[in-house]
Amino acid sequence: MQLLKGQKVDITRGRKVASLSLNFGWATASAEIGIDVAAFLLTEQNRCERDEDFIFYGNPLSSNGAVAHSALTQGDKEAVTISLYKLPADVTKIALSVTIYEGEKLGHSMKDLVAPYLRIMDHDSGEELFRFEYGLDLSAETAIVVGELYRHAGEWKFTAIGSGFNGGLAALCTHYGLELEEAATLEVAATAETVEVVPEAKAMAKNVLSSIDLRKKIVEFTLEKKQLTGVSARVGIVLDITGSMKTLYNNGTVQEVVERILAVASKFDDNGSLDVWVYDTEFSRLPPVTEQEFGRYVFTHILNNNAIHKFGRNNEPPVMEDIIHKYTVEEKDPTPVFIIFINDGGVVRPTKKVIMSSSVQPIFWQFVGIGDSDFEVLKQLDTMTGRLVDNASFIHLDRIEEVSDEELYDQLLNEFPQWLKAAKGKGIIQA
Repeated sequence: MQLLKGQKVDITRGRKVASLSLNFGWATASAEIGIDVAAFLLTEQNRCERDEDFIFYGNPLSSNGAVAHSALTQGDKEAVTISLYKLPADVTKIALSVTIYEGEKLGHSMKDLVAPYLRIMDHDSGEELFRFEYGLDLSAETAIVVGELYRHAGEWKFTAIGSGFNGGLAALCTHYGLELEEAATLEVAATAETVEVVPEAKAMAKNVLSSIDLRKKIVEFTLEKKQLTGVSARVGIVLDITGSMKTLYNNGTVQEVVERILAVASKFDDNGSLDVWVYDTEFSRLPPVTEQEFGRYVFTHILNNNAIHKFGRNNEPPVMEDIIHKYTVEEKDPTPVFIIFINDGGVVRPTKKVIMSSSVQPIFWQFVGIGDSDFEVLKQLDTMTGRLVDNASFIHLDRIEEVSDEELYDQLLNEFPQWLKAAKGKGIIQA
């Protein structure tokens, strides 16, 4: 059923609908235009009372798991899924928005958005209940309140709104009661604009920035404990992007992993950047992550990057050979290299050959297995023979998102000191 602007419809009345999938789609006049979807969980006062009730790609899951944001790779662009019966009683309305990233700064507006739509779907059955095509009457605005899902007489209804705002997502945050700090760029907080806001307000972005600072302190403590204080290393992360990893990309787990590893790079590397690769059957070398640009990294450089081959099968040797080439040929340097390799299904057997041949290079491979695979090959790393030094380690973290920063850093850095000592002894790196 096609909705008209201003139309109200019943969602649950007369239907057995437990969960909704609100799927957003659009095209843009230019590939440079960034679009973001967000959901505001509102009380009867039409306010978003807590920062954590603002659901977007930087905070993709509500505290009780009732509302989740995800990026989609085929067809629709982004989705907000809602488990209606998990919603807290004080959430009486959910406002859904689409905003243009840094629209006013970059000169982009809603006139550059082509054929935007919202599909309201029964999440469990996949049935499309309603479709709302909006935005034809908008031009210079940089944000849209697409619609509102709300409680009425014990049921859920939806209003098709399609109203535009100037000031982007920052204006919407202020409209719904979230306060922003004047000096904070909302780019870091994953909002879509940098605007002037009330001076006395506090920062949403501040919490994001402080998480990096806190993690750097935990890394610093771990380095002291492992007697690694003062050690310099070039740090890289390799991210499995095979099909089984799709959920972890969409629910924000991979973005969180990138931030956690960035804290390690910030303490080891003078330039404070983290080199990044992704791979399935193919691989891509991506721009480094920095503290100045980490909040949108996975969304912008991976999920929204059509040049990357995604969600196929795994093949580790090609990406490993590229890593070796980068650090030993393109950027030949005596500084040791610490590679953190995230994998959720084990590696192909030829991976062992690459590890063995690279044992003469200043590269240490720290493999991190996530999920419940058996990781047969990786479990053999500690007993692998034929290497100049033991240059690889494996740890298994079934649910990495549930592992504390302290435990993660302790395990990641557990065998690196031993390799440094052995590598110096064999002249692989400078003593």
